Amino acid sequence: MSTIKSIALAVCIGIVSTLGAINQDSLIKKHFKYVPDILHPKAKFNHAIVHHSAYDLMYNEQHEQADWVAYELTAQHTIKAVERSNKFIEDPLVKTGSAANEDYAGSGYDRGHLAPAADMGWSQLTMEESFYFSNMSPQVPNLNRGLWKQLEEQVRLWAKEDSIVLVVTGPVLKDSLPSIGPNKVSVPKAYYKVILDVAYPQIKAIAFVMPNEPIQGKVEDYMTTVDSVERLTGLDFFPLIDNQVESILESGYCRSCWQFKAKSNHQEKTVEPSKQKVTKTVKPKATTVVQSKQCKGKNQSGVRCKRKTKSPNGYCFQHGGN
Repeated sequence: MSTIKSIALAVCIGIVSTLGAINQDSLIKKHFKYVPDILHPKAKFNHAIVHHSAYDLMYNEQHEQADWVAYELTAQHTIKAVERSNKFIEDPLVKTGSAANEDYAGSGYDRGHLAPAADMGWSQLTMEESFYFSNMSPQVPNLNRGLWKQLEEQVRLWAKEDSIVLVVTGPVLKDSLPSIGPNKVSVPKAYYKVILDVAYPQIKAIAFVMPNEPIQGKVEDYMTTVDSVERLTGLDFFPLIDNQVESILESGYCRSCWQFKAKSNHQEKTVEPSKQKVTKTVKPKATTVVQSKQCKGKNQSGVRCKRKTKSPNGYCFQHGGN
């Protein structure tokens, strides 16, 4: 049985344990129209989907990066077999042409992986494909090498503990974003990561949103519901799951069900962008010392938001911060 089909069966079994005894065969037919597409979010826009060996993505030509990148991460995939390549190349499968090195050179932004290279280190081909520019987005170095990296490490730990997790990740893309390079690669204000853990008997989902700026705190401070990411991005995650079950998984999250262990005390060696001058680039503003404060906003349960913000109005970006 393929991994994807096993995932579908595991999800269905977990749903049975949650919602009561339902015939397993009929449940599989009801909940999944076409099992391999379970990883693909449903979008209102019709952008090209690109298939690579270990991940799929939807490419947004306007913003010159992916709307989303989706892949399954197994415990076996977390075992490093090859070294990080650090060879960034244009994606040959993006028919309209992807971003390129000159877009990032001298911009001050990292070429931030959406599907992490460390998740793709189980073969030479998957490692090389993880460095396609279609899998990159301009990230503030503090985020890319800090809490975002810690989140990636935490997802790998969950994959090791529960054998497999499904991951969908990407930038929050809006109109009128600043851009870098000759191809005008948009600089997102935030990034999201949605995780579906299908380990029997407890099927659960969680999401994270992190602003593209220097941030502090813990990874769990940026936890949110899948529903909130759907509202932020306009995407519908895991649309092939029955609506009732999807609602249960995505409308809330069980904080105690997720164990947080990853904490980086070092930064992975990163190849810095070239010093080559690039015209019409947008550089991050000089860092100033601004005290972060807890967001004044509240979630759907009336609990105060745990995110930190430097916005003058006291709200984080998700609650209307400036």
